[in-house]
Amino acid sequence: MIRHIVMFKLVEFATPEEKNAKLNEIKTGLESLLDKIEVLRHIQVDFNVNPAETWDLVLTTELDTLEDVAIYANHPEHVAVSKHLIGPVKADRACVDYEY
Repeated sequence: MIRHIVMFKLVEFATPEEKNAKLNEIKTGLESLLDKIEVLRHIQVDFNVNPAETWDLVLTTELDTLEDVAIYANHPEHVAVSKHLIGPVKADRACVDYEY
């Protein structure tokens, strides 16, 4: 099994409420992919609660193989979420894939 973890830092927002609304929209969009992408075994999105840290959210997914990670990453539903929900507000991204 592969655990695919991605952290995102978002751009600055005018208000905390605006940022929280966008975080929740991203969470809903990403977590809805579980029912749309067959190779996806688990998906979870969590928000950073530590204001001293720079990353805003973490995405944790589980897939069978690295090839499945590539299928997931290029799936049209994932691409749409990435492009329309995350892309416009993404300041930075970090990723790690590991076998367990």
